[in-house]
Amino acid sequence: MVIDFGLPAELVAILAGAAFLAGFVDAITGGGGLITVPALLLAGLPPVAAIATNKLQGTFGVAAATLTFWRAGRIEPALARPLFLAALAGGVLGAGLAHLAPAAFLRLVIPVILVAIALYVLWAPKLGDADAAPRLAVLPFALSFGIGIGLYDGIFGPGAGTFYLLALILAAGHGMMRAIAHTKLMNFASNIGALAFFLAAGHVLVALGLLMGASAAAGAHLGARTTLRHGGRLVRPLVVIVSIAMAVRLMLDPTHPLGAWLRNAG
Repeated sequence: MVIDFGLPAELVAILAGAAFLAGFVDAITGGGGLITVPALLLAGLPPVAAIATNKLQGTFGVAAATLTFWRAGRIEPALARPLFLAALAGGVLGAGLAHLAPAAFLRLVIPVILVAIALYVLWAPKLGDADAAPRLAVLPFALSFGIGIGLYDGIFGPGAGTFYLLALILAAGHGMMRAIAHTKLMNFASNIGALAFFLAAGHVLVALGLLMGASAAAGAHLGARTTLRHGGRLVRPLVVIVSIAMAVRLMLDPTHPLGAWLRNAG
C-alpha cells in the first residue's frame, strides 16, 4: 500500500529528517519548531496548515521526551497538574486565534518572530543547574506564564519550549534540568490543546504529520537521553543558526513582501 503524502518523495524524506532533528532539539532546549515550521512552509504548505501539521508531528516528539523524563523521575507530580492544565488551556485558545488569523498576516510575521526568538535565545542569560528562590508560586505561574506561553504555542509555536524553559528558570526558580523536564510536560499540554482544535478544523495533513511525528519521537528520545547524561546547553548555537537561516530564506521567498520587493527591485 502506497501512502500519498501530497508531496514529492524526496521532499517528504527531507521533512522527516527535519522532524528528527527538531525532536532532538526540542527535547533539550525547545525550539524544534524553528526547524519544522519553516521547512513545511518552504515545502509549499499554507501557513495555518504548516502550523497545524507541525502540531501533530511535534506532539509525538514532545510526548516521547515527556515520557523519558517522567520515567527518570524528573517530573514532579505536585507540579504536573497545574502546569499541564494551564498550558493546555493556552494551547486551545491560541489555536483558535491562529485559525482566525489571515494567511497573509501569518506569512508576514513568521520570519520576524523567528528572528526575534533567535536573538532572544542568543542573548539569554547563562542558566545553571541549581534551583533559586521562586518569584512566583505555582498557581500564579501557571495562570500567567503557563496560559500565556501556551497561547503563543497555539498561535504559532516555534520557540515555545524555549520560553517555557526560561520562564521556569527565571520566574519559578527551577534549575536547568528541573526546568527542562517540566518544559516538556507544558509543551506537550499546549501541543495537544492546539492539535485538537486544528484537527477539528481540518487543517492538519494527517499522513505527513504522522510520518514526521514518528521521526520526531525518535529524535526526541535521543535528545532526552542526551540531556539526562550531559545537561541542557547543547544546541543553543544550532537553534540560533537554523532559525535565522530559515527566516532569511522565508523573507527572500517571492510570496513574502520583502522577497517580492527585492525581485521587483532587481
